[in-house]
Amino acid sequence: MKVVLAFSGGLDTAVILKWIQETYGAEVVAYTADVGQGAAELEAARAAAASCGTELVVEDLRTAFVEECILPAVRANAVYEWYYLMGTALARPVIARGLVHTAEIHGADAIAHGATGKGNDQIRFELAAYALKPDIQIIAPWREWDMAGRSDLVAYANQHGIDLSAAPKPEYSMDANLMHVSYEGGVLEDPWAAPPPDMFRMTTDPEDAPDAPEYVTVTFADGSPVAVNGEQLGAVGIVEQLNIIGGRHGIGRVDIVENRFLGMKSRGVYETPGVTLLLHAHRAVESITLDREVHHLRDELIPRFAEMIYNGLWFSPEREALQSFMDSVQDRVHGEARLKLYKGSVTIEGRRSSTHGLYDEGIATFEADDVFDQSDATGFIRLRALRLRTLGARRISEGE
Repeated sequence: MKVVLAFSGGLDTAVILKWIQETYGAEVVAYTADVGQGAAELEAARAAAASCGTELVVEDLRTAFVEECILPAVRANAVYEWYYLMGTALARPVIARGLVHTAEIHGADAIAHGATGKGNDQIRFELAAYALKPDIQIIAPWREWDMAGRSDLVAYANQHGIDLSAAPKPEYSMDANLMHVSYEGGVLEDPWAAPPPDMFRMTTDPEDAPDAPEYVTVTFADGSPVAVNGEQLGAVGIVEQLNIIGGRHGIGRVDIVENRFLGMKSRGVYETPGVTLLLHAHRAVESITLDREVHHLRDELIPRFAEMIYNGLWFSPEREALQSFMDSVQDRVHGEARLKLYKGSVTIEGRRSSTHGLYDEGIATFEADDVFDQSDATGFIRLRALRLRTLGARRISEGE
């Protein structure tokens, strides 16, 4: 039997690798998707795989992650429960696809992951895998073994001679990629406790951010960013550049208690500097290019769309259908927005579109114009008030 394991190099996946070998008598292919977690984490994963006697397969998925997942979410302004930009959920579809593809290349019988039975990631990985390969076999050790926590894993590692020198040992769990870093568990399980001040990796503490504001301009075409400060960088380059700019001003920190798909509440802390800037800029350009009713209809669908992503339904027909609508709306979203960044805050300083703008200063002005007859508003208001006047007259006649 051969198994492809989603491998991070941490305690969990190092133990899982050995446990699958022992329990299933299987050959294990350790697989790491490079979604922008950084060279240090990739090297740690290689070292951990080597210590387990296994070569690591690393696949560069950064471009796919940005172009196929992050930017479609940006075009839809997808935010879960109004705060979470879903950097973890958006990375899972390309990782799951990579797992399935690697299994096919290596002739593996199954794939495996280290997600727990309480979390969202087990659902995201497995729904994606089943959608892509319906007959895939999936091994989820946390739902099979009798180990209950970190102390059990450490004991198992010591018993089997697993080198843990490269495994991270923080007071919380952490997941990093090109879009964000997420933190949960450990000291963060108390929703009243503040995050450790030295925890954050992508962003400066807003109190320590520069005392002078910085201005950044983002250009969009068909709803996707194409340039930062007039420089075309490519999709990955844009996110990387905005991460740097936003990070030094403490942009994008969020601390929330969210509702997991399984029904429990979970406290998560996230830092998402670059995409936070993208969403502010994107909405600014939309404000002058989208028709009001189309804009409002799209916004009504954002919570449902975000919920599909959060719940692991990326490869579902409903997500794909709704994505088509979201993208069709974006054919008018051409223009640029200028943002002011200052100590953790983002302010829209300007927005314009030379080709698709619907804002007309000649109509909107409070000065004299030749377009708008203000007396026309009288009939409009009386017609809009007809049902209210009828109801009001009835209530008065009934003594209310």
